Amino acid sequence: MKEENFKKNGRGGRREGAGRPKGNRRLFSFRIEERLADFIDSHENRTKFIHNCIENAFSRQEEDNIFPLQQTLGDIYSAMNVRSFTLPMFDNASFVAGFPLTLDTDEQAQNIDILRMLCPNPEASYLIKVKGDSMIDAGISDGDIIIVDKSNRNPTEHEVAVCEYNGEYTIKHVVQNEGKMWLVPANPQYPRIEILEKDDFSVWGVVTYTIHKPRS
Repeated sequence: MKEENFKKNGRGGRREGAGRPKGNRRLFSFRIEERLADFIDSHENRTKFIHNCIENAFSRQEEDNIFPLQQTLGDIYSAMNVRSFTLPMFDNASFVAGFPLTLDTDEQAQNIDILRMLCPNPEASYLIKVKGDSMIDAGISDGDIIIVDKSNRNPTEHEVAVCEYNGEYTIKHVVQNEGKMWLVPANPQYPRIEILEKDDFSVWGVVTYTIHKPRS
């Protein structure tokens, strides 16, 4: 009888949302000086403020880690800093490289988000302006912009990877053959490089798209 009254009063039993939050988050507790505590208390949402401060510090550290790539490969930007926009896509019309065809604007299938199309994983992606021509036969030339997904560290030999090799960064195919691993350019004027056991080598990310102007 007591238990029945207890639950009728809205107390006890299982409550929705109660307990430890799910997911791979961790809880931290710490002590700080009073002046800093007062500063945090001055914000309406203290948890969000602390979280944003940590996120900003982490982003600055990521930018510091990217600086060596800028020195070697060219300009580099986080995909999260690229403004998203949409353009109309015609997917019902038939386009041929021959005689001109009439195009009815009513055939627009949908507006597509260019960033999402080129970069399905923007949180882990970067845009790099390429320096050099070692990958021209793979469709990547000097001045092109490549989109690199850092979450993919296992490229196939047909994919193009951004790699760190003995402290320098390079864009190459990564090929394994007869127990050996090679960095292979897509330009016959450049040599293949065998990756030895003593070498400091890692895959930084895999190229998902290349952006360039039409070439004559």
